Amino acid sequence: MADLAREAGITVRTLRFYRERKLIPPPRREGRIAWYNEHHLARLRTIAALLERGHTLGGIAELLTAFETGRDVGELLGLPSPLLTPWSEETPVRLTPEELADHFSGEVTPENLAASLSLGYLAVDGDEFVHISRRLLDASTSLVAQGIPLAAVLEAGGRVRAHADALADLFTTLIRTHLFTTLHDLPRATEAVENLRPLAKGVVEAELSMAMDRRIRTELERLLGGDDRSTPPHGTDGTENGADAGGAAATPRRRPSPVRDRSSAGRTPPPAPRTP
Repeated sequence: MADLAREAGITVRTLRFYRERKLIPPPRREGRIAWYNEHHLARLRTIAALLERGHTLGGIAELLTAFETGRDVGELLGLPSPLLTPWSEETPVRLTPEELADHFSGEVTPENLAASLSLGYLAVDGDEFVHISRRLLDASTSLVAQGIPLAAVLEAGGRVRAHADALADLFTTLIRTHLFTTLHDLPRATEAVENLRPLAKGVVEAELSMAMDRRIRTELERLLGGDDRSTPPHGTDGTENGADAGGAAATPRRRPSPVRDRSSAGRTPPPAPRTP
């Protein structure tokens, strides 16, 4: 307990008081020894941050209880519902290990499982897995079925997640900078967020569609250009523009120009010999 209090920057007496008020979960006990971990330290730091923002211990206890029991913390704080309604419409999927293996035949390796858990695509619930999104699961399954390794799909998913976070940061920065600078602007920001939902999704879909068009055209031009270079020209030697085997371009042959015999100029040519 003394080590935990020192790490959190509080006294042992304050730590005991928090534990009596049930602001932190009870420690794990082995006989007469109580074990605290990083979760307890994180909780104490959260309490300290809330106290600095002016929250009372009673309010903090209510917030923590709401969080642990799954209640809507935003409603407890009195925030308008448009700011709290999730934008995502994803449906989680419960999977047994066998069902997960059926989706990704031969690809469910310890490395891929670790990557999926790290990305948050998968979570473990008892003897089952829970995938965060039916749409993402179906997309991953389809890509793997077409021959793309699951490891590559997960790597791409991580990059997509990073770009999506950057887009979300961009849109929220617009709202925070121009519409929601103080709490007095809350009604205006609420309306803006509600209007932003279809606008943001439309902008992202339009830009992604146009970007895919540009990229596909570029890839097709590259492939077609490669085919032209690999196709033998009309020559019989298979070299481009009559180049020799060393790669040097051959000098085009000139047709011999007719040479006139000055001595016979103006004379009538002799008749062709008759065939007997």
